[in-house]
Amino acid sequence: MTKRGPWTTLKEEVRYETPWISVSHHDILDPSGKKGIYGTVHFKNIAIGVVPLDDDLNTWIVGQYRYPVQAYSWEIPEGGGKRDIPPIDSAKRELREEAGIVAERWQEILRMDLSNSASDEHAILYVAQGLTFYPPQPDHDEELELKKLPFEELYAMVQRGEILDSLTVAAVLKVKLMLLDGSLQK
Repeated sequence: MTKRGPWTTLKEEVRYETPWISVSHHDILDPSGKKGIYGTVHFKNIAIGVVPLDDDLNTWIVGQYRYPVQAYSWEIPEGGGKRDIPPIDSAKRELREEAGIVAERWQEILRMDLSNSASDEHAILYVAQGLTFYPPQPDHDEELELKKLPFEELYAMVQRGEILDSLTVAAVLKVKLMLLDGSLQK
């Protein structure tokens, strides 16, 4: 038996595993003491997202087909970061791979739990500035399209509901607030 806050785990068993996730079945006692089950998804990586901004407040987004939702998605450069390396290193790698961008200045802007009722997926979001450009180097299994646009246009796309990716929505709204209140470092 293991206590997790007011919950007691009686038994835990991994039922499914890939290189990216594991799914566990838990026999539990809920906070009232009633027996039940709980399923959890463990993410082996941290979700990382980057809003690149140039001096004119242009940004770059990446388009790709997302298999789980069966739809094409426009997103900030994002991906997974190994838990045993600094998240900023993963952010720099993702920005270079997906957008071909290297940045001089980095600012962490947000940390989020993405679906804490069923998973432990955690995200860290950054703004990257002082940009230098190279050819993108996507992973072998990525078919990406890169688009440059004014940040305000990306913000409008989020406001109109054209962007549904949670990391992108959260990062864009946070950057907009930071631009409005002057807290975005330049």
